[in-house]
Amino acid sequence: MLALLAVGPGVLSVPTATALAQEFNLVIRNHKFEPAEIRVPAGKRVSVYVANEDSTPEEFDSPALKVEKVIAAKSKALVRIGPLEAGRYEFIGEFHADTAKGVVIAE
Repeated sequence: MLALLAVGPGVLSVPTATALAQEFNLVIRNHKFEPAEIRVPAGKRVSVYVANEDSTPEEFDSPALKVEKVIAAKSKALVRIGPLEAGRYEFIGEFHADTAKGVVIAE
């Protein structure tokens, strides 16, 4: 027991809320992303929850973000990105690339 006390107060601490990834929400509706632009903090890992409200699947695809994720119809998925350098990172819905477009802006 004394050895455990000797290691110091910070060793057994639980991560704080500031250590958790910041969360963002996207919706796929009528083969479009809403919002079409999200701003995230540069240098931080973030979680993007994507809700597909359409009756067909969609693929969240971004070579710039190094992400490809199929989201089934009427379902939700989690996409983790970052940490990102400051800049613009485009993404598309690969199954409806003509309408499903968006951008992540890291600042």
